[in-house]
Amino acid sequence: MTKEKIFIFDTTLRDGAQTEGVDFSIEDKNKIAKVLSDIGVDYVEGGWPGANPVDTKFFSNPPKMSKTLFTAFGMTKKNGRSADNDPGLASLINANTPAVCVVGKSWDFHVKVALGIKNEENLENIRETTKHFVKNNKEFLFDAEHFFDGYKANPEYAINCLKEAYDNGARWVVLCDTNGGTLPNEIREIVSKVSKEIPGKNLGIHAHNDTENAVANSLAAVECGVRQIQGTINGLGERCGNANLMSIIPNLCLKKSFYDKYEINIKRDKLSSLTECSRLLDEILNRKPNKNMAYVGASAFSHKGGLHVSAVKKDPKTYEHIDPKLIGNHRNIIVSNQAGRSNILSRLEKYGVKIDSKDPKVQKILDEVKDREFSGYSYDGADASFELLANRLLGKVPEYLKVKSYDVNVSKFKKIQTKASVVFLIDGKEIECHGEGNGPVNALDNAIRSNFKKVTKYYNFFSDLKLLDYKVRILNTGTEATTRVLIESTDKSGVSWFTVGVSPNIIEASFKALIDSLDYKLYKEKAPANLNEK
Repeated sequence: MTKEKIFIFDTTLRDGAQTEGVDFSIEDKNKIAKVLSDIGVDYVEGGWPGANPVDTKFFSNPPKMSKTLFTAFGMTKKNGRSADNDPGLASLINANTPAVCVVGKSWDFHVKVALGIKNEENLENIRETTKHFVKNNKEFLFDAEHFFDGYKANPEYAINCLKEAYDNGARWVVLCDTNGGTLPNEIREIVSKVSKEIPGKNLGIHAHNDTENAVANSLAAVECGVRQIQGTINGLGERCGNANLMSIIPNLCLKKSFYDKYEINIKRDKLSSLTECSRLLDEILNRKPNKNMAYVGASAFSHKGGLHVSAVKKDPKTYEHIDPKLIGNHRNIIVSNQAGRSNILSRLEKYGVKIDSKDPKVQKILDEVKDREFSGYSYDGADASFELLANRLLGKVPEYLKVKSYDVNVSKFKKIQTKASVVFLIDGKEIECHGEGNGPVNALDNAIRSNFKKVTKYYNFFSDLKLLDYKVRILNTGTEATTRVLIESTDKSGVSWFTVGVSPNIIEASFKALIDSLDYKLYKEKAPANLNEK
């Protein structure tokens, strides 16, 4: 049986750019467009030429894409103007893209309130706009804005809006759930009726996520006849976002009920690029990735409970719906106070440590983790600290930075000054380091790393070290509260690691996490041991 094709339309660079706090540069847009094209997305909507200087310049030198159709976005002609004399439509023609996507109203409420025109005038605008682009040999897509709300209010008028585009040559008529309030059962009912008026091979779906149903709505629409899905990387978009293509694409490719009936242009060997694509967007936006995102999130294939880990080691299908490698992700075994021996063994195996499962040291590590977590430590998000802890208990980590004492002083005379000093014992010698900073942690960091030229043995290892993030959590209330500090670090490898420190004193907790970060850097670089006499 011949499979029907589903077309993927990405609007990250247009609808995604309407997200609060998002402002793509031309370089950003080129990077994202290239990745999407390499994956095999059918359409990439680049933005709205003429609406702002960045989009206009971006379309003047469009990215090179092989089979992906670069698409310009705009709106139907203004009322009272001819299509040939509308400046907005002229900008779309001048963008010289093979495809054009134009948004128009399909809810009579919006026609009256937002546009302030008659229903018949709106239909004329849709009709004349469609003819204009078809005449100019553009693949034309009509985004029927607020379609589902419009259909619920006035189904006859909403359908007439679609027909004005389709009957006059639109390749695609896209049903938009602009307010994001439509539920999957409503999508099924309405799309089933629409597909009797307009062929499914010409219908698209554009869902927003205001009820957390954008992905479900998109897939439901496909099952009822729609053959194009619009969405964004990571569900980026205004308010609660758009349909997340990082979930939709693997669902179409890896779930039997879809891949048995449909095919998409994205081949299975390109699926492994999805996680990288997701992380690239977060990197461009300088955002922390959403760990809980389906398929591509860091926690999507994480296992914490001991029984779960034990089962996954026997056969991953026990607690994983797909192989994470298929979409470029990986399995992650969590070590916590809920861990069992299986968690410890799995994590040690990840570090390349071979140990007999019955070795008493495994239980020793497990007991130590549980004792530490009882006092406030958490190794859920502090892999580097756990790796150091386990390997220290196994006798595999030499001593590096032995701290004899440290001091932090905060004073104010006209302005706040923070100074720190740390005394190390390195190879039997006392090394005193001093530094200033914006706060206690920054001062300690500067004291350690800025003065390590005195310790040539370790200084070169820290030349590329960067502290990326610093988080503080108060574990209980009151003035004697216990504090947990998490530090994220990285180096020229681009790989980051996390360390944790706990203490009733916030500076002590920070210092522990900081020293762990430095020790981990030395450990992974195989630095020489500190030769202090034991």
